[in-house]
Amino acid sequence: MVSLTTADNLPRSGGNQLNPEEPDRIPVYFETKPKEYSMFCNQCEQTAKGTGCTAMGVCGKQPEVSDLQDATVYALRGLAIAAQDAAAKGVREQGMGHYTAARLFSTLTNVNFDPDRFVPWVHEITAMRDDLVRKAGLSYTSGPAAFVPGADAAAIVQQAAEHGTLTLAPDEDIRSCMQILLYGMKGVAAYADHAAILGQEDNAVYDFLYKGLAAGFDGKARDLNDWVGLLLECGNVNLRTMELLDAGNTGTYGHPVPTEVPLGHRKGKAILVSGHDLRDLHELLKQTEGTGINIYTHGEMLPCHGYPELKKFPHFYGHFGTAWQNQHKEFPQFPGAILFTTNCIQKPQASYQDNVFTTGLVGWPGLTHCENRDFSAVIKRAQELPGFTEDAPGKTVMTGFGHNAVLGVAGAVVDAVKSGAIRHFFLVGGCDGAKPGRNYYTEFVEKAPADTVILTLACGKFRFFDKELGTIGGIPRLLDVGQCNDAYSAIQIAVALAKAFDCGVNDLPLSLVLSWYEQKAVAILLTLLALGIKDIRLGPSLPAFVSPNVLNFLVENYNIKPISTAEEDLKAILG
Repeated sequence: MVSLTTADNLPRSGGNQLNPEEPDRIPVYFETKPKEYSMFCNQCEQTAKGTGCTAMGVCGKQPEVSDLQDATVYALRGLAIAAQDAAAKGVREQGMGHYTAARLFSTLTNVNFDPDRFVPWVHEITAMRDDLVRKAGLSYTSGPAAFVPGADAAAIVQQAAEHGTLTLAPDEDIRSCMQILLYGMKGVAAYADHAAILGQEDNAVYDFLYKGLAAGFDGKARDLNDWVGLLLECGNVNLRTMELLDAGNTGTYGHPVPTEVPLGHRKGKAILVSGHDLRDLHELLKQTEGTGINIYTHGEMLPCHGYPELKKFPHFYGHFGTAWQNQHKEFPQFPGAILFTTNCIQKPQASYQDNVFTTGLVGWPGLTHCENRDFSAVIKRAQELPGFTEDAPGKTVMTGFGHNAVLGVAGAVVDAVKSGAIRHFFLVGGCDGAKPGRNYYTEFVEKAPADTVILTLACGKFRFFDKELGTIGGIPRLLDVGQCNDAYSAIQIAVALAKAFDCGVNDLPLSLVLSWYEQKAVAILLTLLALGIKDIRLGPSLPAFVSPNVLNFLVENYNIKPISTAEEDLKAILG
């Protein structure tokens, strides 16, 4: 553990070590949200002006929803404090951990934009807290554990002004760490919710969410060293959470196998499934058997084609479209119904909004929400729409290179490295987005030498997923490891290679070139740091919630670098 006991331990300068010309991007501290701000949100990569959205979210989030999300987080902090204190007395409520994760997940970027969903959740959270307080004989008179939400959305929005991220701490470096922790926990919560849906839970994960949510509000004094410790703990907990999700996915649907997926379509009615949730897709496949409807994946659902139990359905056909930010251009071309299972939704355009449905935690005002995985409304709409009128198989792409598949040929991979056939591995992956600069990742993959292998995951791969890069000794040069949560697979591959070569992960011929957009990327980055992985290249821009001093600390201790140009970075890595 590095020593970091006060703000003075962090180097201070006019800028930061990644970019000395870049000014301090953290807004000044306010006791409450400034009157000229109708909201404040800086949790995603595309936040306005690189500092924060203060009038409306770049994602489309309205100020009311942003404030209701802040109130939801504040209410969850109160529940977490009560949960910790009750546990100390031997009182633990079954299901409360998963509930906490799900509600925290609902505040992640591009998940839920519907204010009508958040108001009852805030009241539900505080009612659950009060019930726990009574059962455990606790008492609170101030802070989030005593928070009493207003009766309606307008009242809660007024209260939220006192509980946003700008009010977390007067010291910008501690506030920065608190924000990094919160956003990392949102990523953990997303994976924990997915895992719990598939029957994989660990109270240690939930206990950390309680600990992290309570931190800063539980009366315990913490210096910067303590906050850094919490960030690394969050990274370790996220690794465990991704392990649970991997066990849920593979235990339920089998280990992914290399699979060729058509990017075209075939004649017939159609439903497009976006998001990340395998259980939702499986239920939809079962409910559409024998209906003549073909099921297509969108975005991060592409890797689902590699799971044996999902591949069994003959009407599970192909993949349509690319990453989440292109849906406004692509969805008008899809002649069927569209189902969103987790985050990635954007404001539907009038041309196709009647075709869009949500389920689980996803919400958008006015859209039909499918409760309890009853997709009859989606099926009905698909049958009303024309579907595809002719076959057009189109190009194909490969997916299904999870850790089980790659490690199955580990011997050949090791031999190829030892013989010099494979010079280097690049993990090029992460979130995609609309902000300029992401063409870097396409150029990087295109210009990577022919004796290198590209591992990729998450929706960042859609910048290059259909490139024909060839093979090395029968091993494809482009290996799609899976969804963002399948970073666990990538880690397992790296650990296995390090063991085979009897070296540390940082000594492998492996470089991480990552793109980020939302909070799951924050959780994964904390996991990589907790594992001691260094020399990560990160882009396309730096998080607005990382203060210059904290950024410099990460540079000094982990050698995090910003992306530059594909040519310069390849030259620096390969020599």
